[in-house]
Amino acid sequence: MIVTTPNPLAEHRFEQSMLVATLMERLDLNLEGHLVICNGTLVTRRDLLRVGDKVEIRRVISGGAQ
Repeated sequence: MIVTTPNPLAEHRFEQSMLVATLMERLDLNLEGHLVICNGTLVTRRDLLRVGDKVEIRRVISGGAQ
């Protein structure tokens, strides 16, 4: 699977399937501060990512009205 991460922008390759939670642990990223998108669909910590998937990790950004 190919995983794109933000800040710094990087691409990681994994040759085995794994849960989203495992991937985030391996990348040392906090699940609560990021969204994980697999093949264009938002996934949760319990979803299985497979070899061949395209995964994008985005930071959660919050804001408000001024």
